[in-house]
Amino acid sequence: MRALWHDTLLAESDDTLVVEGNHYFPENSLRYQYFFPSTHHSTCPWKGEANYMHIKVAGEVNADAAWYYPTPLPAAEQIAGRVAFWRGVVVTD
Repeated sequence: MRALWHDTLLAESDDTLVVEGNHYFPENSLRYQYFFPSTHHSTCPWKGEANYMHIKVAGEVNADAAWYYPTPLPAAEQIAGRVAFWRGVVVTD
């Protein structure tokens, strides 16, 4: 699977997990030069607290477009160390 935004490859892996329709990529598959931290958080009742990252490509920022669960709850432990995308990031094979 590949995650792209503005035709730029953000992550690529043959080891994604699909949870609630979202592909969770292993952290080590990310091209970290396009990511920087966000202060945004959200809470899911069965996954726990999510942290977000902004994506920056060619000077344009996609705010909070990637998220991860640093310490997921036991029901979601399989997504520990993984990152998912939204807000226009295209995930394709």
